[in-house]
Amino acid sequence: MELERTPIYEIFDRKQSGNQLYIMREDLLPFSLGGNKVRIANAFFEDMQKKGCDIMIAYGNVRSNLCRVIANECFRKKIPCYMICSFEEGESEEKETSNSHLMQMLKVKIVKCRKNQIAETVEATMNRLIQEGHKPYYIYGNKFGTGNEGVSASAYAKAYQEILNFEKNQGIFFDYIFHASGTGATQAGLTCGHLLARDKKQIVGILISSREYERAVSIIETGMREYLKGLGKEFSMEDQKEIHLASEYTKGGYGQYDEEIEQCIREEFALNGVAMDGTYTGKAFLGMEHYIEDYQISGKKILFIHTGGTPLFYDWLGTQKKDLGRL
Repeated sequence: MELERTPIYEIFDRKQSGNQLYIMREDLLPFSLGGNKVRIANAFFEDMQKKGCDIMIAYGNVRSNLCRVIANECFRKKIPCYMICSFEEGESEEKETSNSHLMQMLKVKIVKCRKNQIAETVEATMNRLIQEGHKPYYIYGNKFGTGNEGVSASAYAKAYQEILNFEKNQGIFFDYIFHASGTGATQAGLTCGHLLARDKKQIVGILISSREYERAVSIIETGMREYLKGLGKEFSMEDQKEIHLASEYTKGGYGQYDEEIEQCIREEFALNGVAMDGTYTGKAFLGMEHYIEDYQISGKKILFIHTGGTPLFYDWLGTQKKDLGRL
């Protein structure tokens, strides 16, 4: 799939924090309803082709933007696609979202499992396909989800150049970049781009899941290490200090949100015409606002990367019939 530069522009700051806020509209990438996962999926497909694999295996939840994009590209390329679909604690296996509906429409073979069954389910699916004579490609590497961290990080190490080009062309230079941090791939790539550019920005990921902080940082670090290794560069302790992950705004974990996030979604659409969601972007945007307040950041130029999730905005909107007047 071909990628195009997404717009960056200034937005109204509803909190009037004393900073200049800008947004990078990755949700407008022109494929499969956009989002950062378009770039990341593209990196996986390039790696899959290099390795000569013939079946794609994705992993995610029914909310997964990445699985939606991968399913779309597989359908277009006539590549068989499997999705290992796990469910959150206490969540029904019958739960569906607009993303899962789209995956069904795109003929994905969904393999359901609980959170504690992911590795064995991936292994069983891989082994069965290999026995059938196929060469499957699992997006996260081995059954434990390791091995492809450098591949996914490469997408946003490259995208960082778009931000640098914007700064050069517009004469606007950002002090902070905020974004939703889930799998860690986007944060790993952005931080690598920052290190390679040797600029002074601070890249801050807002953790949107209940993953333990140490584990989340370790995954980001591995992605950075593997990407830099591919460039013949070492990952140092100084590089590790550039990983800034805010884990205090998760609101209970992946897919969980509250009235404060919902109000943020309402106001950002009303004030800036931007659709966000409670799982990723709405949670991250509100987390950014709290981070700015908590760390008393003022007088800075701040970029928020809208990482997509348009179908999830409409899922949320469908629950708001009684609350549409609440602004």
